[in-house]
Amino acid sequence: MRVLFAVFPALAHTAPVIPLAWALRNAGHEVRVATHPDMVRPVTDAGLAAVPVGGSADLAQLADFGRNPALRDHLEGSLAVDPEHRLDWGATWYRMTRVFAGLRPMLEELTGIAVRWRPDLVLWDPFCLPAAVAARLSGAAHARLLWGQDNVAWLRQRSQRYTAQAPSGGWPDPLEEVMQQLLEPYGLPYEEELLLGQWTIDPMPPGMRLPASVRYEPMRWVPHDGGVQVPDWLHTRPARPRVCAVLGTAGRGRTAPPDGRLSAAELFASVAGLDVELFVSHHPLNAEGLVPPDRVRLLDRMPLGQVLPQCSAVIHHGGEAEFSAAAVHGVPQLIVPTPFWGEETAADYVVRRGAGLALDRAECGREPLRASLAALLRDPVFRERAAVLREELAAVPGPAQLVPVLEELTSRHQRI
Repeated sequence: MRVLFAVFPALAHTAPVIPLAWALRNAGHEVRVATHPDMVRPVTDAGLAAVPVGGSADLAQLADFGRNPALRDHLEGSLAVDPEHRLDWGATWYRMTRVFAGLRPMLEELTGIAVRWRPDLVLWDPFCLPAAVAARLSGAAHARLLWGQDNVAWLRQRSQRYTAQAPSGGWPDPLEEVMQQLLEPYGLPYEEELLLGQWTIDPMPPGMRLPASVRYEPMRWVPHDGGVQVPDWLHTRPARPRVCAVLGTAGRGRTAPPDGRLSAAELFASVAGLDVELFVSHHPLNAEGLVPPDRVRLLDRMPLGQVLPQCSAVIHHGGEAEFSAAAVHGVPQLIVPTPFWGEETAADYVVRRGAGLALDRAECGREPLRASLAALLRDPVFRERAAVLREELAAVPGPAQLVPVLEELTSRHQRI
């Protein structure tokens, strides 16, 4: 069958697509990945066929968010969902619909591609509603491919419950305007699957899933680091515990955390006196002029799939890629969550499972950081619980095991 992926223009959204795309390719299916021209290179570097779409200036601004930290700072926390804590869900849902609207420039091109190429299945990023419309017009089956927790479904169904309880006309759902702009030119009626897919592929651990009435197909997260050259020092047996710190730019282009409380200098000071070897991902903006002490190695790029198997602990901001890679490799985690999407949920989940610790950014000075890291390294229970989590995730179907499921669902939902 022919499978078209539609991806939001950011590296953090592109990397999770690659393992499933290759699983489909290896099973004999044709695969194409539609994305912004600025994100074509990561797709083609992975050996996949890329289809550039949405080259307009409007969409280029969205693509810039994946590269320019200054543009990201004002979005801090704006799309985060954590039902366990207080949440202004209405404002969050409004901001979410503005992201949907920002992808509208992809609609005409995606529709043209789908109508001409006639994919059997379209797998789309939760932000890429134009891909669902294109699938509907071409008759393809279609599903969302998540890269983190399902904030969209949770917020949508929270909005629906509120609308049902509110007085008539008391809650103008901001989604209506977005969907009208997408559907009216093609004379299509609104269907819930155009927002939530005919089903949803979820790479997050089932225990992190938000309550939502959606059909989920679980898929084990497979870390994708891109093409990397394995350094010689990774072939050596560690003389002391190795710790990985993903400190530099987060997957969405922001420093992590953006308020600077977890700086490289404080991190170096916090491990002083601990008998560890520290790997730190850094960015020129926050490592300029900094000379690392002994047993600290600065990396321009952190190939988590290569580094984590040798690590005794990992420090990160709660991003999906870092959390999932550590969970898959059974590494205890110290999370200093930077709320933007599901970072606080990841931190809560790790603590609840006993596979790590979490620190609030306001408390993340060198002494709390040193004490937490020392506890992770000293107490074998953290590694034991992380190993249990790893084994549980190993039982979740991987991308190759999901392919027959996708074939069956496609035959059932495809409009021929």
